[in-house]
Order: sequence, then C-alpha cells, then structure tokens
Amino acid sequence: MTTTASSQPDSTETALPSAAQASSFRVLTLGSLGVVYGDIGTSPLYALKESLSAAAAGGVVTREMVFGIVSLILWALIVIVTVKYVLFILRADNKGEGGTLTLMALAQMAMGHNILVITLLGMIGAALFYGDAIITPAISVLSAVEGLTVASPAFGPYVIPLSLVILIGLFAVQSHGTARVAAWFGPITAVWFVLMAIGGVVHIADDPSILAAISPTYGIVFLATHGTAGLFALGAVFLAVTGAEALYADMGHFGRRPIQTAWLGLVLPCLALNYIGQGALLLADPGKIENPFFLLYPQWALLPMVGMATVATIIASQAVITGAFSLTQQAIQLGLLPRMAIRWTSETEKGQIYVPKVNFLLLLAVLYLVVAFRSSSTLAHAYGIAVTGTMVVTAIMAFFVAWRFWNWPIWLAVAVVAPFLLIDTIFLAANALKIPQGGWMPLVVGALLVTLMLIWRRGSRILFEKTRKAAVPLLELIEILRKSPPPRVKGTAVFLTSDPETAPTAFMHNLKHNKILHENNVVLTVRTADAPRIADDDRVHIERLGDSFSRVSMTYGYMEAPNIPRGLALLRRQGFKFDIMATSFFVSRRSIRASVHSGMPLWQDRIFISLAKSATDATDFFRIPTDRVVEVGTQVTV
Repeated sequence: MTTTASSQPDSTETALPSAAQASSFRVLTLGSLGVVYGDIGTSPLYALKESLSAAAAGGVVTREMVFGIVSLILWALIVIVTVKYVLFILRADNKGEGGTLTLMALAQMAMGHNILVITLLGMIGAALFYGDAIITPAISVLSAVEGLTVASPAFGPYVIPLSLVILIGLFAVQSHGTARVAAWFGPITAVWFVLMAIGGVVHIADDPSILAAISPTYGIVFLATHGTAGLFALGAVFLAVTGAEALYADMGHFGRRPIQTAWLGLVLPCLALNYIGQGALLLADPGKIENPFFLLYPQWALLPMVGMATVATIIASQAVITGAFSLTQQAIQLGLLPRMAIRWTSETEKGQIYVPKVNFLLLLAVLYLVVAFRSSSTLAHAYGIAVTGTMVVTAIMAFFVAWRFWNWPIWLAVAVVAPFLLIDTIFLAANALKIPQGGWMPLVVGALLVTLMLIWRRGSRILFEKTRKAAVPLLELIEILRKSPPPRVKGTAVFLTSDPETAPTAFMHNLKHNKILHENNVVLTVRTADAPRIADDDRVHIERLGDSFSRVSMTYGYMEAPNIPRGLALLRRQGFKFDIMATSFFVSRRSIRASVHSGMPLWQDRIFISLAKSATDATDFFRIPTDRVVEVGTQVTV
C-alpha cells in the first residue's frame, strides 16, 4: 500500500511536464502554419498556371506538359524544401535562431569577421529578401483577387483598385501590431491547406493517371525535350517553392521540430494533392489553364474560396513584412544599415516590432508593382529571381558553416552542399531568362540595397579611423586629470563611445567648455555579439580605471534592441550605484562633411552623409530618457 501510494504521485508529476510540453509543441506547430508557411501556401494560386503557360508559350497545353510540370513541382518541393531546408539548413541555427544574417554570423564566427566575401553574401541575401518582401504582397493579393474574374468577368475592372485597398489597409495596421490577430493565423492557414487538399482530391478522379507524375522521369523528359520553353517553365516551377526561406528565417519563433512536423504532417501532403488535382483537371480539360486553382471548386464555392484566398494571402504578406522588420533590426545591429526607429507592438511577443520607415518604403514599392505590372502573371516574371538568388547565397554560406563551424571534412561539406547549389543555380539560370520581362526589378532593388550597405559599412569604418587618429588615449587622460583635477560636481556622467580605448569626444568637449568633472564618470561602449541574444548575466562588464572612472562594455545580440538604462541597472549586482535621476548621458552629435582626401569617391561620401543624417538619434535608439541627455556637437570629415 505504502509503495503504491508513493509511486502514483511521482508518475503524475512526471507526466505533467511532458503533457505541458506536448501542448506547447502543438501550439507552436499550429502557429508555424500561418507565419512560416503562409507564403508557400499561396503558391498554388499561380505556380502551376504560370509554369504551363510558359511551357505552352501561347500554344496548346499537352498531356506531356502537364505530367512534366506537375512532376517538376512535386520534386522541387521534395528536394529543395524537404531535403535542403527541412532536413539540412534548419540544423544551422545560432542558439535557436535562423535566417540569412544568422547564417552570415555563423560563417563569420567560423571564417573570421575580416572575410569580405562572407559579409557580401549576407548583404546580397538580405537585399534579395527585401525584393521578396516587396513582390510577395503584390503577387499574392493580386492572384487572390483575380479569382473574382472566374466567378464573373464583370469583376475585371475592380481587381486593381480592390488589391490596392487591401494592401494599403494591410500596411496601415502594422503600427498597431499583429499580436491579437496572429493567434488566428495558424488555424486559418490550417483550414486553407485542408481546403486546398480537398479541392485537389476531388479532381484526381478526372484523370487518375496524373498520379504517375510522382515519378521524376516525367520532369526530366520534359526538360530534355522542350528546349528553351522548358527552361522558361522551370523558372516558373520555382514559384512553387517561394517561401522556403521562411522555414529557416522563422526558426527562432517556433523551433526546428514544430516547423518540420507541420511541413511533413500537413503542408507537403496538402500542397502535393492540390497540384496533382490541378494537373488532373487540366488533363481532362486543357482549356481551364486560365485559372486552374479556382476552377477546382464548384460555382457555389468560388466566392467563399476567393475570400479565403484573400485572407491567406494577407497572412502570407504579413509574414514577409514582419520578416523585413526583423531583418532590418538585425542589419542595424550588425552595422549594415544606419540606426532606424524601432517600435515594439507587443509586451509579450519578442518578434512583434514595427519599423515605420521600412513599412512606408515597402508600401510605396508594393503599390508601384501592382499598378505597373497589373496582374499576377506579369509579376511572376519578377518573383523567382529574388528567391533563387537568396537560396544560392544560403547554399554557399551553408558550405562555410558545415566546413568550418561544424568541422565537417571539406569533401563531405562539398558532397552535401554541391547538389543543392547545382539545383539552385539551374533554377537561377532559368529565372534569369525572365530579366527583360520583369526579373530586372528585384535585381535593381538588391543592387541598390547592397550598394547602400557597402557604403554605410565603409564610411563608418573610415569615420571611426579618422576619429581615432585625433583622439587622446583614455588612460593617459585619466592620469593627467589625476595630477591636476578640475572642479568636481555631484552625480554620474555616462559618455557613449564606439572606441573604449580613447577619450570620448563628448568627454573632451565637456572638459574643454565646462571645465568640470563629475564624481563618477563612465565610458560606455555598446557592442553587438554574433549570438542572437545575450543573457543578462553576460550583458554588462565594468572595469574600474580609478577613483572616479569606470569603463563599461554592454553587449546585445543582433536580434535584441539596446536599452542602456536597463543595462546599467544590471551593474547594481556588481556594486555599481546607478540612479537614473542622478545620471547625465553625454552623446556626440556629429556633423559630417565630405573631404577631398576621403577614402571613398565623392558620390559615395554624399550618400554616406545622407544616410548618417537619416539615422535615428542615439538617444531614441538606445532608449535613453531625453531629459537625462546632453548632446555635444562635433564636426567630422570623411
């Protein structure tokens, strides 16, 4: 009796944590459907139609084309998404986080920060993601609203205006955050996948022979026999896997296993069934190539499916917009972009941020695309090249991570990565054929952004070097002040600097003009680590330099937002007396002028100065109370 009684509570206590973990796992798996798979989940709206249209090139859609394209789409989902991303790339996490810049940080840790090619690859990947973030809302919403013309051609003139209204509304609500509605993204997207599967299953009976397209031989034969038209079609086939990068980028929000489970358990089967069903529909009636997705459903279900598709595309668009905000935050922390205002829209969701400047620029770009391209078919030409370019960059950086970070033998790293890189390069070449038809757009956007990042990074380095040449070593200045101390005033002065070895400019100006010294003086440097987040125990380090001087290093991860007052409060554990009301923060406000002897051409100087002027004040970026800040103006040439 006694033994039995004692064992039952133990088993119950053991079961409770596992039950809670199982519940949390299910919630994360369901949540990943909306954020991670929203983009790839809207691809069936246009992927098969555009692929077959490219293959037919204005002619008749043949059975061989249908079998070949369906086979290529299925195997693209298997090889690129399942094998490359779900099984391989998701292993390259940095303390649970993923994404292009995370992969860059891992590669830099492995290869060193001075390897320019790694940084350049990260910039290219990030820039192409912005291109993706511009095209996805435009093509997704357009393709959904175009479903109205299937119900009635009379809706044709309203497609563009309605799409513009939906997109303006989508970007307008970003400042309010999506925490409240995000909980519905997963369930709604789950229903969307089930409806897609049902639509496909019902029509497989139209021509069951389409099931043979599961064999890769149909795709291989199609490419071998259709020449240039086959390459154009291959570029359109890639539309079926757009959104695969989101698996990796959003890993930090949901974790590897929920993302893998959602893909293998629901997303892949539903997508495969829908594409197979569209193929069977077209085998039975090739004339339905106009919009095979919506024609899977009976007339009475068309308007509800258009509404459901519109909601699904809004969710997909929300995912890439949120991704663009997160990417911007990371790029700022890694020194690739100037400081921008970042607002938090949720107190509980760490990923819920809003970047006003990026939101406005994305909105303008998306509206331009809708007005300029006017249909999802013409936009499809621009879509693939942004995504294929990102995937090529991911594969190259994954090689460096596998070789030097995971310490794989070089032959094994090559053997694993080379097949993925080859496939990605073939898709990139196929999409390059569409550059004249619209593929130029993401390339122009990407080239512009990479140029801005390179100029900002180079200009910042030149500015740092020039400032340091004229600076006074901090320890020498402290010794001079010890021998002939100026008058003292009560309180603590915090001087922000990027170089802890030299006296901050604001400190020198305070001595020069006010001729005083505070009781306590802190020289503070904020650093960005290669890790996504830093524990509070490792956040702040203090070094005593004398009776009244301290040097403080404050470290944040590249996915964190610096908060200097909160960081200084952590120093109380180390015996540092921090009182915000007795502390003054001295910040240098630089006026930058172009120089004939700059290390950059004059046009780059001007761009760098413009970027510097557009940067958010250090006071706002580091979340310092404005009534505790003293700004000191300085003039610097670059």
